[in-house]
Amino acid sequence: MIYRRSCRCRVVLAQSSREALGSARADGWTCVIVTNGRTVQQEGKIRNTGLDQLVQGWVVSEDVGHKKPEPEIFRAAAAIVSAPLPGAWVIGDSPHADIAGADALGLRSVWVTDGRPWTQDSYRPTRVAHDAAAAIHRAISTPA
Repeated sequence: MIYRRSCRCRVVLAQSSREALGSARADGWTCVIVTNGRTVQQEGKIRNTGLDQLVQGWVVSEDVGHKKPEPEIFRAAAAIVSAPLPGAWVIGDSPHADIAGADALGLRSVWVTDGRPWTQDSYRPTRVAHDAAAAIHRAISTPA
């Protein structure tokens, strides 16, 4: 238990990501976190980084009984903020959980590469970015 608490406390939100989320919200975007994991762990990270003040909501797989890439977790995210799912963007670093999930629902996506090459053949992200801030900017600057 000590490891998990300390791990949660060490998560830091990059200032560039904080600013990108601020820009997205200022432009009228609704930002929702969709994450797999245990609620206590994930909500701790969200609150400790200040993301709870930057997004309109979040969904944790343990709470909804579905994990990414299952469509139900993305639907739950849209429902929590009373927003339509069509037209949403999925931004994430997991080809399987994030990008395949978006693809299965016909949503646009931005894959955060963290320097990795794309290796999937059956689906592709709409856009690619090197970090979360760049991914947010790519999504909000793409014409509808």
